[in-house]
Amino acid sequence: MERKEAEARAAWLRSELERHNYLYYVKDSPEITDAEYDALFRELQTIEAEYPDLVTPDSPTQRVGARPAEEFKHIRHRVPMLSLQNAMDEGELREFDARVCRLLETRDPIEYVCEPKFDGLSAELVYEDGVLLAASTRGDGFVGEDITANVKTIRSVPLRLRTGDGQAMPRLLEVRGEILMPIAAFDELNREREARGEPVFANPRNAAAGSARQLDPGVTAVRPLQFYAYALGVSEGFSVECQADLLRALRAFGFRVSDLFTVARGADEVMRAYRELGARRDSLPFEIDGMVVKVNSFALQRELGEVSRSPRWAIAFKFPPEQQVTRVEDIIVNVGRTGVLTPVACLRPVRVAGVMVKRATLHNEDEVARKGVMIGDHVLVQRAGDVIPEVVLVLKERRTGEERPFVMPSTCPACGGPVSRREGEVAWRCTSV
Repeated sequence: MERKEAEARAAWLRSELERHNYLYYVKDSPEITDAEYDALFRELQTIEAEYPDLVTPDSPTQRVGARPAEEFKHIRHRVPMLSLQNAMDEGELREFDARVCRLLETRDPIEYVCEPKFDGLSAELVYEDGVLLAASTRGDGFVGEDITANVKTIRSVPLRLRTGDGQAMPRLLEVRGEILMPIAAFDELNREREARGEPVFANPRNAAAGSARQLDPGVTAVRPLQFYAYALGVSEGFSVECQADLLRALRAFGFRVSDLFTVARGADEVMRAYRELGARRDSLPFEIDGMVVKVNSFALQRELGEVSRSPRWAIAFKFPPEQQVTRVEDIIVNVGRTGVLTPVACLRPVRVAGVMVKRATLHNEDEVARKGVMIGDHVLVQRAGDVIPEVVLVLKERRTGEERPFVMPSTCPACGGPVSRREGEVAWRCTSV
């Protein structure tokens, strides 16, 4: 790619990624899948690696997350809550292990702790002299939203730390973890909302985030949330030498801690732990979308350090999306607030990665044609990034001849007004908006 083209592409990618960061982290209403976001982010990383002088201070590659919503008071994290780099396959996991060994200048197998990668809302709880003082969301990694009153309603959060086995009460303890909604509780909540004519949540992660980020703690109190602890920020009067001991200590303090964490030496044992966790995934009461791999020793973690966005001593090893076969019962067209017409496949309900899927976006008319989706088709569906349902493949060998092609409406389904398609765009729009 020539420099001039790279400069323009990088500018567009920065703008687009920031927009999706805002929609995802601030508005809780993502427009694209995790996989699509990761592809854009990696493209920007590639351009900036080739042209380092194009890196800007406000590039998404140089930051941690997104801005907190303005409606909440803000809490600044004493230590930034960094995000993790992703490993999408075994090759990338082994590259991570090799990089750790190279940075530590060792050929000995590294001891890692492998933990389930929870799919919820990251939060930090601050305890002073054992009493819960404050709680905040991750926010942009530096400043989060004050959700103290809401977190106090979560029954699995100790309002006062427990101590035992000679452990003194810490002067200060910043506990980090994930706010989750169990799958069974999520299904029940959606059934209740549907019965009341209220919009349902797309997935347990959105339900957990939406429930924890309520201005009225009374709303949070009736939502079935849980908090799982897995890390520390700052601590005074407490210390351990490794991640495995920290998890045991957090459990002793009274927190929920996953029973699924394991200690593994070297990449081969990490891969074994990954396969074992993946085999148990569908039977778990909560959603996970991968496995977090951390260097166990805190001394080695400090030696490895971090880059601007992520620690060098940990990685998120993602699971491949789960896929299921179902039938397209109909294709309808939704009209967005900006007037964009979006085809949506109405599916025979099927459970995918713990969630009952009834609809999947088809994005636009060109995408329907590219995939060849017809009404009545049997299709392979997945939740991209284990979040947003999408049609992956049409099973054309199962066609009976009774399938019907989709035709984009010539008028707006919402108001009956004319629609148009601008030159160079894929979307049809209602001209009345």
